[in-house]
Amino acid sequence: MGRNSSQMIVHWDGHDMAHWDRAHAAAAASLQQDWAYGSAMQSMGVPVLRARVEQDGVVLMLAQFIVRTWGRFGAVALCSRGPLWLQPLSPADEARAYAALQKSLPLTGLRFMLITPETPAEQPQGLSRWRRVMTGMSTVMLDLTPSMQALRAQLDRRWRHRLVGGEASEMSIHKLGTNPGQFRWLLEAEMQQRSDKGLEGLPRDFFEHYVQSRQNGSQTMLSLRADVGRERVAAMMFLIHGESAIYHVGWTSEQGRDLHAHNLILWKGMEELRARGVRKLDLGGVNTIRSAGIARFKMSTGGQVLTLAGTYLFLPP
Repeated sequence: MGRNSSQMIVHWDGHDMAHWDRAHAAAAASLQQDWAYGSAMQSMGVPVLRARVEQDGVVLMLAQFIVRTWGRFGAVALCSRGPLWLQPLSPADEARAYAALQKSLPLTGLRFMLITPETPAEQPQGLSRWRRVMTGMSTVMLDLTPSMQALRAQLDRRWRHRLVGGEASEMSIHKLGTNPGQFRWLLEAEMQQRSDKGLEGLPRDFFEHYVQSRQNGSQTMLSLRADVGRERVAAMMFLIHGESAIYHVGWTSEQGRDLHAHNLILWKGMEELRARGVRKLDLGGVNTIRSAGIARFKMSTGGQVLTLAGTYLFLPP
């Protein structure tokens, strides 16, 4: 759908958080475009920019950027898994909106803008004048709107068999609170896993700041733990953003692995997230070469593999 050729105006301030949240929830958009994500980053001292593009009084797009600066010399602004489009636009109009963002970027010195659109690899609309500098990641997106019975039916046969085994085991599942002292041990286990396997992720402090970005912690996090007697054997943490959530942290002991604790925890997590109004669950990145077992675990839920278009750098005319 095209629009007329009137000017697109970019606003870098004066945003309404409630409007942003409603638009984000309606689109079941990404964590990186959630207002609370930006607030958490700001609490950690990371510069954040928010933009809205309007035309004839109609908001076309919202975009949140994380900024990295090099003193007075310049900066790069990254819009990760965004922007959030509020109106259907033609490729030409999307290109005009991107160009308006780049032209008005409120940074000094050398200014670079990177866009990682939340679109499949074959649909990078409006970015013909931009250079792809990084290939897109792949993730598994799980639609939680069907009934639990339908979600169970779409599970891979082996995955479902392991879930049944977990349900029949001596494991019990418990919700962790959103007080940092109740989930800090899980983050410590996650940091150790990252160190052991050479993995990267959000900084540890982010999670506490993210919980604090909302008055109600249940709007930002769900953590579940599997116990056998008094011994914890596995846990998972999901970050909630509007009507979407992302699986972000997982840990299991050898006993938990033998009991297929993560199958049971993820299933219970799907049920709880669905009850909280979450429509879409991002199971996180998949790498069939480096982490084939984890990739199979995620894909066997019946979710759809989404390979994103990649990261694009603006090229001036």
